[in-house]
Amino acid sequence: MLIGRAYWLGRKVLGVLGMVARSEGDLIAEVLALRHENAVLRRQVARVRYEPADRVWFATLSALIPRARWAEVFPVTPATLLAWHRRLVAGKYTPTHRAPGRPSTRPAVKALILTMARDNPLWGHRRIQGELFKLGHRIAYATVWQILTAAGIDPAPRRTGPTWKQFLAAQAHTIIATDFFHVDTVLLKRIYVLVFIEHGTRRLHVAGITANPDGAWTAQQARNLAMALGKRLEEMRFLIRDRGGQFTDQFDALFESCGLQILKSPPQAPRANAICERLIGTLRRELLDRILIINQAHLRTVLAEYATHYNGARPHQGIAQRVPDHDPDQQVATVIDLDTARIHRRPVLGGITNEYHVAV
Repeated sequence: MLIGRAYWLGRKVLGVLGMVARSEGDLIAEVLALRHENAVLRRQVARVRYEPADRVWFATLSALIPRARWAEVFPVTPATLLAWHRRLVAGKYTPTHRAPGRPSTRPAVKALILTMARDNPLWGHRRIQGELFKLGHRIAYATVWQILTAAGIDPAPRRTGPTWKQFLAAQAHTIIATDFFHVDTVLLKRIYVLVFIEHGTRRLHVAGITANPDGAWTAQQARNLAMALGKRLEEMRFLIRDRGGQFTDQFDALFESCGLQILKSPPQAPRANAICERLIGTLRRELLDRILIINQAHLRTVLAEYATHYNGARPHQGIAQRVPDHDPDQQVATVIDLDTARIHRRPVLGGITNEYHVAV
């Protein structure tokens, strides 16, 4: 920027020196021509915008021309010219302006403070200050208070207990959830499906399929599931369900007899049963929206095959890209040499989705 202005000003100075070398008659004629051109341009342009280099040039020339003639020579008023000159002098002698006080907190540190506050609702501003000190950042606790307050986060510890999301994450291995969803056949007959999902493993259980899901039928499917899970159900502590009329007292009593506590989600709050709702969304996107269902028998066959794929081959983000039926003792998958091994593709449900394995 400064080099460009210096170059521009140097060219102007050389131009002035070239004009001085001319004869007086030529200079007078050229000045008259330029003054007339300036007058014509003033009539056509309402307002002229000058660059900083133009202002520097006019301010410099003002020292060479008598002040009484400024109004005749320059395209701006004398007051404007003086203001430009004062700005030029101020820029030379005034140091770079800096906001008073301490330097602002870096954006990365602010983001870390907000992340700590959201991940740990029981941490106050002083607790977060201590964690930052461990990471080598010495920040006043008042600064942490201001950052949290500006973000709409209470800087004082929350003492009302964990949030629903934190509760679900902490108790995932002891939670099982259930919900209904419907499927419309080719002939527009509506069929209802009852599914269960284990939060800890993301294992899917298709409990039953019917056109009339009343309370007695739902309770019977719960008994069938309890017999199928056996001791694994005794390891559970919570069952999440909505407030649908199909979930009767008989349904709840069965699970309570196994030691589970029934957690009813609030009305019209699908996020309270988010994992089960996401399962239903996956079933629709990956299966039911891509195939035409003929009847209950067809739907039962399709769901059974997809449940086998879902539990045995489909990786899940919620369990670190493992499959629900993975071996808990195997933490890291064996690395496959793709240069020597052959990968076999196994179509599922006629190619709606696929599984990939090492060919034996």
